[in-house]
Amino acid sequence: MFVGRFIKFFTSLRLTVVLLAFGIILVFVGTLAQVDEGLYNAQARYFRQWLVLGLDLSGRRIPIILPGGYLIGTLLLVNLLAAHIYRFQFSVKKIGIQLAHLGVILLLVGQLVTDMLAHESQLSFAEGQSKNYAESANKYELAFTSPSGANSERVVAFPAQWLAHNHEIQNANLPFTIRVKSYWPNSQTEFRAPMMQNGPPQVPNGIAQNFNFWPTNEVKTMDDKNAPTAEIELVGPNGSLGDWIVSDWAADDAKIEQVREGYTGELGAQMTEQIIANLTRPQSVDINGTKYTLELRPQRIRFPFSLTLLKATHTVYEGTDIPKDFRSQVQLQNPQTGENRQVEISMNHPLRYAGLTFYQQQMTAGEATVQAGLTPWSLLQVVHNPGWLTPYIGCGLVASGLVIQFMFHLVGFITKKR
Repeated sequence: MFVGRFIKFFTSLRLTVVLLAFGIILVFVGTLAQVDEGLYNAQARYFRQWLVLGLDLSGRRIPIILPGGYLIGTLLLVNLLAAHIYRFQFSVKKIGIQLAHLGVILLLVGQLVTDMLAHESQLSFAEGQSKNYAESANKYELAFTSPSGANSERVVAFPAQWLAHNHEIQNANLPFTIRVKSYWPNSQTEFRAPMMQNGPPQVPNGIAQNFNFWPTNEVKTMDDKNAPTAEIELVGPNGSLGDWIVSDWAADDAKIEQVREGYTGELGAQMTEQIIANLTRPQSVDINGTKYTLELRPQRIRFPFSLTLLKATHTVYEGTDIPKDFRSQVQLQNPQTGENRQVEISMNHPLRYAGLTFYQQQMTAGEATVQAGLTPWSLLQVVHNPGWLTPYIGCGLVASGLVIQFMFHLVGFITKKR
């Protein structure tokens, strides 16, 4: 009896209708939430959850529980599989329906795999610069780097969220304790010009001697980016090692480029490069002969290969400033495979390599960049998606199934008419 009710529930068409209705409500609510929470936060809260506990719309809190995107998608998949197994019988005349259902199932599974396993990051570099890692667009880490052998280093990193929720952080690989005095999810910075230093620096060490930092509101749009900043104290076995300011402004290439562009027009290229040098100068502390470099930076995803930007090309339509084409000529080097070749990445021709896809996203290049004394610079979007083929295969199966089923009916109709 119980098994029969269980099967009847999951094969019910009513369940399908209810789930689709909840899906429409979730899409509507999640779309409205993007205005206040931004795209990434809305996706994480409504679509990448099993349950949605309460809604925040237009500044108002609505105490309601809704099924999240994961729950709706999983139940739809179970409903489709159950109905397919218990209701449909395999026959040649219904092979089209079978293929169409298989395609829909593959689309649902592929979306779940993509949502749970895929991740995006960014790789930004100037002409002549090489990198073997990409950086997250919205996740940050407090990293401590120390030498570990002749040509290697040890990195101990903590998610930036820990700084917001922990007053003290410890790790067995670090000979000191990290005390978090303040953390700002977003901040602004300003160079402490000698004639404008009306007060002492925020802390006596590192970049705070040349820059002021203060909190600001978090940004929500995709075109803007937060720059978290924290004030921390390092405490060793023999007492305090000093207070430090760690900031994304000093480690994020996109933010550094923003500072460079802001000061170049006002102070000139030469003075700007001196300011950038002060901002990006490594901060470190020595303990028992070992130097630990500390920085708050975008979370890094490392590759077993490196890319070097040889040339960045930005063209516009003649007589306008409308972008026409972005192209990055890069050198790909992989010591493990011995590869060493040049690759061109453009707006409609990404590089697919080692399970990653590199898309051309943004660029600062062209005559105006050179005349302003700036170094041409390129930004690539790096996507790791194990299920990237499933949408193509699923859509192909659905289309093939519909065509086959239509042809069966068409042939039957023509034969009957004759």
